[in-house]
Amino acid sequence: MSTTGPTPTHPTSSGISVANRYGAPKQRLSRGAKRGIAIAVLAVAVVLAGYFAFVQSKPAVSGTDVGFNVSDPHHAIVDFQVTKDPEATAQCAVQALNETYAVVGWKVATIGPAAEGEGHDGGRTTVHRIQLRTESPSVTGGVNACWIVK
Repeated sequence: MSTTGPTPTHPTSSGISVANRYGAPKQRLSRGAKRGIAIAVLAVAVVLAGYFAFVQSKPAVSGTDVGFNVSDPHHAIVDFQVTKDPEATAQCAVQALNETYAVVGWKVATIGPAAEGEGHDGGRTTVHRIQLRTESPSVTGGVNACWIVK
């Protein structure tokens, strides 16, 4: 008669079962518990995604191109509007581009708090004009980005 070795429920030669030596097998989560955890994780993800979408949907400052004029081969004029809190100070990067859309002129404009009665929407939106020096003739220009200065 041949034996293939002890089984987990039968004692070994020393009288100790495998379960006693290594511990009982871990119990798995029930199907309902797994479903509950998945629903909880999904709910938290949806709430976080909604929160970040709401926070990101209202930028503190935005710049919009209004107009562009080439005064000579080495200068360009860019007209743009900035929407921000009337008391805040912002900076906007304004650029001029050539026919291959390479940047040929760049300047950071500081937009201070709006004076009383200035701009639209209670001073939230103001229009600005800036002259850029260009290294070669430009064909277009506008606001690249705006940010609030602390």
